[in-house]
Amino acid sequence: MIGSGIFSLSGKQAANVAGPAVILSFLIAAVVCVLAAACYAELSSTIPVSGSAYTFSYVTFGEMWAWLVGWALVLELVTAAAIVARVWSAYFLATLSGFGIDIPAGAAQYFGPDAKVNLVAPVLLLILTALIVTGTKLSSRVLTVVVLAKVAVIVLVVVIGATHINFDNYKPFVPDSRPAPATASPTLLSWILDSSFGSFGLMGIFTAASSIVFAYIGFDLIATASEDARNPRKTVPQGMLLGVGAVTILYVAMAVVLVGMRPFGQLGGSAPVSEAMSAVGVGWAAKVVNLGALLALMTVIMVVLIAQSRVLFNMGRDGLLPKSLGRVSRVYSSPARAASAAGAAAILLTLYPKVLELEELLVIGALFCFAFCAVGVLTLRRTEPNLERGFRVPMVPLIPLLSLGATLWLMLNLKTSTWTKFGLWMLVGLAIYGLYGRWHSRLANEDSWDFDIGDTDPGTGGLQAVRSENDSAELRAVRTPPKSTRGKHMRN
Repeated sequence: MIGSGIFSLSGKQAANVAGPAVILSFLIAAVVCVLAAACYAELSSTIPVSGSAYTFSYVTFGEMWAWLVGWALVLELVTAAAIVARVWSAYFLATLSGFGIDIPAGAAQYFGPDAKVNLVAPVLLLILTALIVTGTKLSSRVLTVVVLAKVAVIVLVVVIGATHINFDNYKPFVPDSRPAPATASPTLLSWILDSSFGSFGLMGIFTAASSIVFAYIGFDLIATASEDARNPRKTVPQGMLLGVGAVTILYVAMAVVLVGMRPFGQLGGSAPVSEAMSAVGVGWAAKVVNLGALLALMTVIMVVLIAQSRVLFNMGRDGLLPKSLGRVSRVYSSPARAASAAGAAAILLTLYPKVLELEELLVIGALFCFAFCAVGVLTLRRTEPNLERGFRVPMVPLIPLLSLGATLWLMLNLKTSTWTKFGLWMLVGLAIYGLYGRWHSRLANEDSWDFDIGDTDPGTGGLQAVRSENDSAELRAVRTPPKSTRGKHMRN
């Protein structure tokens, strides 16, 4: 969760959209994500199988809806990997510069996040993809060290930055609204109301909050690897809720300090946090921030690619994508083909020069999944009230309905151009499902099911066939956690 959202997006949203009121935007985004995390926690404790929102939708709504949610997850994850890799290249350049290593101008043009041809981001993605394909994971010890380093960097910024706060930088806290440029894409809400909501002002707070959800995305990825957890019914919900709570405190504190250190109009650089530290004369802290950001962003990319491989693995295992994606490599004991596909897609997208402008596509993909999870909690409470649940959302139906409403509100504050791109992506997904997935899915090929073992794939727990005593009844399928004697290679 601690990645480019806080190290890059926070400053840009303050500079261009919300001003000092970006602090409120962080709080609004946090509330939406806490509500969504509660819904994710219940579903992941009820259906502790890898795949996250895709798996939840398969059980709750059926195959076609699951495909749409999975397709949105693919959009979210591949965009995240491509964008964060570009942001990593910006901090890589800033780190080299901070230590006195000057890159020649001819080579520096291939390092920047906005470079037409960025060579750093694809190389980074290629290396991390190779690590994931070969089954390499961050060990618990290494991951603990990196997380502590990321948290320490934020605490450092908060502690040192607090001594350099200029309270005049908070004025005006909510800058006067400015009309949107004629060439700018309006938000969907302003298009519906036929009003020109520009930047800043009250609506700027909500517009920024819609993008700042980017900074919190990550808790939902925990559920993509439920099969790798020893006790997913308990630990996965705990990880989600504690993670959102911890980063909310860190993010809000950092936003308060970041805006206080420097006038909000000057926070729009490619590395706003380290630039703000340098601007107040704390150059050594800027170097630490750059190093921390490099570690943070690299682990974020690795986790995103792992999550993407798990989603593709499940969709391949269910026959909605080529079945080769749903196989575990006997050599590496990992879903190597799914990981290769995830990495290749991210590398291709990060070559797009304007990939940083696609950050809202990541957000709309995540919010789309949030909405389905909120409805999924309500649906399963009604249809399967006696299912074992390791965590239960309190005050149902109020909390899921609030989550659904807040999610839809933020989606309305995304640009119409984002909605257009998202609509085209989903239409392509429907075409793929209609031409391939519908006919190759395991639900559509009942004859190939082995009812004795319940699952034709000897890998991990997936779909399990349930045939009614009445042979004319429709075949159903449910997901079950893997048996203790199966799928050990995935969990290990």
